[in-house]
Amino acid sequence: MGNTSRLSTGIAGLDTILDGGFLEEQNVIIRGPPGAGKTIFGLHFLAAGGNDEVSLYINLGEPTEYVRRTADHFGLNSDSLRFLELSPTGDRFTEEGTYTLFSSAEAEQPSLVSEVRETVEELQPDRVLIDPITEFRFMTTDDHQFRTQILGLLDFLKSANATVVMTSQAAADVSDTDLQFLTDAVINLEQTEDTHTVDVPKFRGPSAKRGPHAYEITEAGVEVWPRLEIRETQTDFPQEKLSSGVPELDQLLNGGLDRGTVTFFSGPTGVGKTTTSMQFVQAAAGRGTQSLLLSFEESRRTLIQRSEALNMPISEMVEQGTLDIIEVRPQEYTVNQLTNMLQEAVEDAGVEIVLVDGTQGFKQNLRGHGDDPAKNLIDIGRYLREMGVTTIVTNEVHDITGQFRATEEGVSNLADNIVFIRHVEYKGRIQKVIGVLKMRTSDFEHTLRRLEFTEHGISVGDPLEELQGVLTGTPEWKDEESAGGTDG
Repeated sequence: MGNTSRLSTGIAGLDTILDGGFLEEQNVIIRGPPGAGKTIFGLHFLAAGGNDEVSLYINLGEPTEYVRRTADHFGLNSDSLRFLELSPTGDRFTEEGTYTLFSSAEAEQPSLVSEVRETVEELQPDRVLIDPITEFRFMTTDDHQFRTQILGLLDFLKSANATVVMTSQAAADVSDTDLQFLTDAVINLEQTEDTHTVDVPKFRGPSAKRGPHAYEITEAGVEVWPRLEIRETQTDFPQEKLSSGVPELDQLLNGGLDRGTVTFFSGPTGVGKTTTSMQFVQAAAGRGTQSLLLSFEESRRTLIQRSEALNMPISEMVEQGTLDIIEVRPQEYTVNQLTNMLQEAVEDAGVEIVLVDGTQGFKQNLRGHGDDPAKNLIDIGRYLREMGVTTIVTNEVHDITGQFRATEEGVSNLADNIVFIRHVEYKGRIQKVIGVLKMRTSDFEHTLRRLEFTEHGISVGDPLEELQGVLTGTPEWKDEESAGGTDG
């Protein structure tokens, strides 16, 4: 198409998918099952023209009054919106008898096409919605003639410089394949068990972003959340270490965590993964670096209370703007909603550290995972890595003691670094130890250190060179006198 000017769809996320919106004078078909929101998508498109453009709603389904109420409910009505009611309940339909789709020269009944032509010539609309276009099919049994007349109608609307959106009631028993071939763009709406998705399999012009993407119908109308795209070229960012602010912990990590890496803090419930991870966030806040915490395991209130009992002033960090906390409750967000929030935080707000707490909640709390939540987490990690964001993930393993496992989520290949925290028993007392299993970008300390949490914060002891067998689940001290000493 020669014309590359864009018209907003009225839905920000859909505009993003379409790189700005529909092309002017395009004809677009929106397909989907009953209740998918096709009419509301179309009303957004009409309302986006505002009072500067004339919009025409050709309704072949619901009566005009019902459509007006729908538009008013979502705030999508405007003074420039006009209606041509051709539904079976329309007044002229009742008075004049049965309509035919075709011109009066071919049949004696009043012609829908003639009615549309007269209205378009009178109003000269910029935007047209035909809802649903598939109603035309029930007025003829001749598929060839149907396609010919529809093509003629679309050509006429394009000659009138109108951009046209049509809705199609997608159903197994009624095919609209021919309509898809006749149009410039196809938008598919689908409903799955836990989310609604929108895809654009056809778009004549610049390519649309690959889907499926998530959408929902809220009190504000349709909201679309594009799927996360992994950039092919890495963002230019300085090579630097992220310190924990605890010298002994930094020594374990050869100075800290490299920027733009993904680090897993792995261990059983209650071992201190979140608290240890937050130490890096706290240290970064002291330098004015912004962080984002995605809390899947704890409420915001519990997280703040528990951290401040350990001398971590999280509420102060939030007030100062160096930390944002998003509490992800079960089934509250889709994966795409979450990734859109992530992109906004990273690309607009300048967040440099993201803490995902933790993998079990990520898998269970979000909708729209499909069959592979691990892949979604891997995609998020890849995106953050490419953007130069330092990512920390708390990963729960189920064994409190016993044979060591670094991860149980099938995502260990995502981790550049793995830090593990374990419970060990010595003389009837449960203690914690911390160590590093791997660091992809640098060397690290190959010993274990005792880890404690007190009212003064995190305490990391000297290397426990006498401790053996932690990874086998049967730790032993070679020198019992050293083992019974202080934490160092």
